Amino acid sequence: MLTRRASLALLVAACAAPARAQAEKLPVVATFSILGDLVAQVGGDRVDVTTLVGPDGDAHVYQPTTADARRIAQAKLIFVNGLGFEGWLERLIAAARSKGAVITLGKGVAARPGEDGADPHAWQDVANTKIYVAEIRDALAGADPAGAEAYRARADACLARLDALDAEIVKALDAIPKERRRVVSTHDAFGYFSARYGVEFIAPQGVSTEAEASARDIARIIQSVKQNKVGAVFLENVSDPRLARRIAAETGARMGGTLYSDALSGPGEDGSNYIDMMRHNVRELTKALTP
Repeated sequence: MLTRRASLALLVAACAAPARAQAEKLPVVATFSILGDLVAQVGGDRVDVTTLVGPDGDAHVYQPTTADARRIAQAKLIFVNGLGFEGWLERLIAAARSKGAVITLGKGVAARPGEDGADPHAWQDVANTKIYVAEIRDALAGADPAGAEAYRARADACLARLDALDAEIVKALDAIPKERRRVVSTHDAFGYFSARYGVEFIAPQGVSTEAEASARDIARIIQSVKQNKVGAVFLENVSDPRLARRIAAETGARMGGTLYSDALSGPGEDGSNYIDMMRHNVRELTKALTP
């Protein structure tokens, strides 16, 4: 029969075990929800992922908090997109006096030029997301060599799912006549998608949402929509819907659904992970553009 002291010791040990397991996880930060999902997919239960800009959040205009600085200070790895996407990040890292390694995933892709700088939305082409996954795998394995095999296995499975997703998107959009594949979005977030999958996007805002569209930009888009066969005007989950609705109203163009551009949706919605996000976007496009 256990003594009271022995029973207490067992209870303390049992309570401490989960805390030790949590402490043993590799603490990492991802700057926004899409990266957070990819890191979690590769890292599994060996990593503790904190995402700074959550679902439906706009990383272009995000204002970091004191809590974000604490998270950055505690992280061993900080996964960022780069290409000018997180303009606030350098100041945050400096303020946090972080010693964590910064992994800039966008460095590995062929950046598309935008009107106001490099286009940071590389994840809209699944081939670029595969590059992100490989870089995440290598960074996690370097920081946690004991988990290298697990990271490789999870990354391989993720890459296979991405290959299937890419083929699925190509098949769905190839079924739409090329002359119908022209739409309006709120900001220029789909350039990589356009180049890979053959859908032309017209946008009043540039690659960042920081600057509002000017009256001249809006007039240009309205004129373009009237002159060209535009299939639909789409909302974005990170943007004010009023601009898209105004363009649709003034041109008579059909209103499409909401596309996920710079962020995932909340849990339980159509775009709560990267693959579901891309599938949602393709469904909305095909629904609006199919004759």
